[in-house]
Amino acid sequence: MTASDAADGESDEISDDEVVQTAAEAAEQVVFSRFDRSEVSDVDIAVSFEDGVLEIDVYVEADGDADPEQVADDAALAAQGAVDDLFDEP
Repeated sequence: MTASDAADGESDEISDDEVVQTAAEAAEQVVFSRFDRSEVSDVDIAVSFEDGVLEIDVYVEADGDADPEQVADDAALAAQGAVDDLFDEP
């Protein structure tokens, strides 16, 4: 089941808040798996889930070996994947 399936009423078990929290935690995990907290000067993870539409925006400003833009993209993809997994659980 996808996030849009949930909006069609196929699953009343997963709340919008749970979707948002799952996505935000997954994104944060990616950011801080690539950068030490001391290397990150700014991180902004914005997640919304309304009417079955998931929106994820990740901004990372950090020093370190990893590319902050790539890390932000990877974090957003991980957030989407975590939400997909949430809806795929039996």
